[in-house]
Amino acid sequence: MGYILKIEDLSKNFYLHEQKQEIRSCNHISFALNKGEFVGIVGTSGAGKSTVLRCIYRTYLATTGKVLYDSLASGLIDLVRADEQTIIRLRKAEIGYVSQFLSTLPRTTAKQHVIAGALDAGFSRQEAAERAEEMLRYFRLNENLWDIYPNTFSGGEKLRLNLAHAMVKAPRLLLLDEPTASLDNDTKLLVKELLTRLKKEGTSMIGIFHDLEFMEGLCDHIYNISGGRFTAEH
Repeated sequence: MGYILKIEDLSKNFYLHEQKQEIRSCNHISFALNKGEFVGIVGTSGAGKSTVLRCIYRTYLATTGKVLYDSLASGLIDLVRADEQTIIRLRKAEIGYVSQFLSTLPRTTAKQHVIAGALDAGFSRQEAAERAEEMLRYFRLNENLWDIYPNTFSGGEKLRLNLAHAMVKAPRLLLLDEPTASLDNDTKLLVKELLTRLKKEGTSMIGIFHDLEFMEGLCDHIYNISGGRFTAEH
């Protein structure tokens, strides 16, 4: 099997009860992500880009279609129909997700948050601590921030912590939802270098970026989405 992920006829509708109106966010999306590939998705705000990623990660449950994932532990799984325990296990061990927004457990410091990501991926506590420190340094988070609760961080610091938490796992599948939105150009370069390294090491990725220049040299395929549908491949 060449693909790690195959999307078949994926649609997601939202029903607004007060307005008694159904909104179609993404419609009849189909594509495959081969192992070690990077697929980019571009389109205007509200076109349905993030909905596709969230249906893959299962924070949204697709209305119709299949999301077939070739898992390391259990073989081929339809993420639309998998039970919650399977989804939680895959998120911990195999599938990473980076968004613009930071979500951490209460009373968890920045370093503890990154260590937790490495532990979920199966590293020993010593390896997890070493990898966490390496990743925090890589993303230039000052050591005086490591033992602080990240709710006090700036937007850019929170996003760099998000990246460190997801990438410390070196996941088999990495989903990226505007991961460079509030970063300066130097940090964007760090992100691109690390994504390139992860790709060479075998991580398969799907990314949403508004910065088309950032995507150059990273993506094997780029799909344009408009009105919830893929309209072209670059």
